[in-house]
Amino acid sequence: MLAGLVENELSLRLHGEDAQVMSAPVMNLPLEIAGRRFQSRLMAGTGKFASNALMRDTLASCGSEIVTVALRRADLSGGDDPQADILKFIDPDKYLILPNTSGAMDADEAVRLARLAEAAGLPKWVKLEIHPDPTYLLPDPIETLKAAEILVREGFTVLPYINADPVLAKRLQEVGTAAVMPLGAPIGSNKGVVTRDQIRIIIDQAIVPVVVDAGLGAPSHAAEAMELGADAVLINTAMAIPSDPVRMGEAFKLAVEAGRAAYEIGLPEADDHASATSPLTGFLE
Repeated sequence: MLAGLVENELSLRLHGEDAQVMSAPVMNLPLEIAGRRFQSRLMAGTGKFASNALMRDTLASCGSEIVTVALRRADLSGGDDPQADILKFIDPDKYLILPNTSGAMDADEAVRLARLAEAAGLPKWVKLEIHPDPTYLLPDPIETLKAAEILVREGFTVLPYINADPVLAKRLQEVGTAAVMPLGAPIGSNKGVVTRDQIRIIIDQAIVPVVVDAGLGAPSHAAEAMELGADAVLINTAMAIPSDPVRMGEAFKLAVEAGRAAYEIGLPEADDHASATSPLTGFLE
């Protein structure tokens, strides 16, 4: 008898006027950087894939519209071998190609790489990345700020990769960068949002988009970063090295959308005490 009453009550709740259509797509607000709008908040890197063709297919599955390419890996000479040139596998009409100065040891080298990319016809956007330390690959804050000042003056749209340093993030915004990209954890470490407290401060003070970049190793890490209020995330290793990068790209796409939707809706605050989710009285009256 009781089981039947409970079943009827649940049926009314599930199929009554308050029922929600669960199949409706998530419609998050677009990401805007330097006046340009993007529907996807997932940026994708292009390193570590087993092949350029697999990289191309993963970019399609993850839905990214901004794709970073390390300039040291790109053939800017206009050669004829498509297999040797990663740029041949990235459709510039579909993706914003974001040249990356990864591998630059100082500001001078980073600026030189950015200028080379512009001369080769790539967009005048740059992911500014300077990490002279070969062990931990942590970004150099002094050289990054120096290079950002130069590149902004030259008209580049600059997205600097930095430690999760709120003071540096603020300084970079003051010199005119279009975004800041604090790391969640060291590059390729897959540890997740280890720097969450500093990232919260950066987001709180930000006047430009905040992109959590590096160290995110699982879709749940990406969702967490978005729930914190990050405007976007950048994923590379975690999509490139699994046994099925294409499916993992789909997983990250869904995680970013879900995390952003949760942030836009507003998450409930944590509480030290329990709170019943079902009425304890009047249910069977």
